[in-house]
Amino acid sequence: MTVPASARATYVGLGTGISTGRGSDYAALSRLIRQDGLLNRRPGYYATKICIMAVLYIAGWAAVAALGASWYQLLAAVYLAAVFGQLAFVGHEAGHRQIFRSRRGNDVAGLLLGNLLIGLSFGWWTGKHNRHHAHPNQLGKDPDLNIPVIAFTAGQAAGRHGLYRLLARYQAYLFFPMLLLEAVSMHLVSSWAVLHGTGRPGRRGLEGALLLVHFAGYLTVVALVMSPAQAVAFIVVQQGLLGVYLGCAFAPNHKGMPVLGEQDNLDFLRRQVFTSRNVSGGPLVETLLGGLNYQIEHHLFPSMPRPSLRRCRSLVRAFCAQHELPYSELNLVASYAQVLRALHVAGS
Repeated sequence: MTVPASARATYVGLGTGISTGRGSDYAALSRLIRQDGLLNRRPGYYATKICIMAVLYIAGWAAVAALGASWYQLLAAVYLAAVFGQLAFVGHEAGHRQIFRSRRGNDVAGLLLGNLLIGLSFGWWTGKHNRHHAHPNQLGKDPDLNIPVIAFTAGQAAGRHGLYRLLARYQAYLFFPMLLLEAVSMHLVSSWAVLHGTGRPGRRGLEGALLLVHFAGYLTVVALVMSPAQAVAFIVVQQGLLGVYLGCAFAPNHKGMPVLGEQDNLDFLRRQVFTSRNVSGGPLVETLLGGLNYQIEHHLFPSMPRPSLRRCRSLVRAFCAQHELPYSELNLVASYAQVLRALHVAGS
């Protein structure tokens, strides 16, 4: 693992499996955040957000119906890829219980946004994502590092053979093209999880029914409204761009940041800060990335509502400076460049 020079003194025991024992630092930071009211629910924001997204979603499918058998449907496909991505961000927030106080309220929102509207299993995703949050960028524990077509360390690349080794060697060049398949992969994996009961217990039937309604409705609309060639093109463009959008939103968060070994045992604060990267750029980037640009703050306080993250950033950044902790933040282009460099080094 590569540790920033300014932070090496804080990595006591890193690589030896010994905890740094600095949990009190997080407690102090948490008190500052709570005193500022940044963990309070924001019902007005989310009521407005969900209403706007519902209107945009309905408008997209209304446009599909109005356009009929036209190649202008590809423009609707681009639009709906963006809307699906934005819905996924709100579903992500439901998974972290940012929207409602109750688990039930957030689960209902997540099932409707994920399973019904965009065709991704909320239960599968929540389980996987919670494991990622518990052990970000940690080998053997973070499921986001267990991707057969991507090697995140030289050790992973060396262990690949045949086609997978070839993919690792050129993964920096193939990364964005491979994202075209990301949405399809997520549909397949989440559907498999529901069929085999690997999601949240007791909800398999409901999740499966909602996924079935989504796919049946989606495919019926495109089949009835468009010619076969237009329908195929619509699906390819809409799902391909959705995969690129989601991949580009999540990639800057941890890719290219330090990768922890299986025995590394940092305290919560340092584990989250050292492995996460923020993306600068203001309100536009915040909207495009669904608040994921405040990745450090989000990992430190996963249940914090999205509109509170901007204020939280200033407090966390000052706290990190006071405690001589590295705080990684780059603009969007520079963050992608760092991701690609790290992938190139790992795969070479």
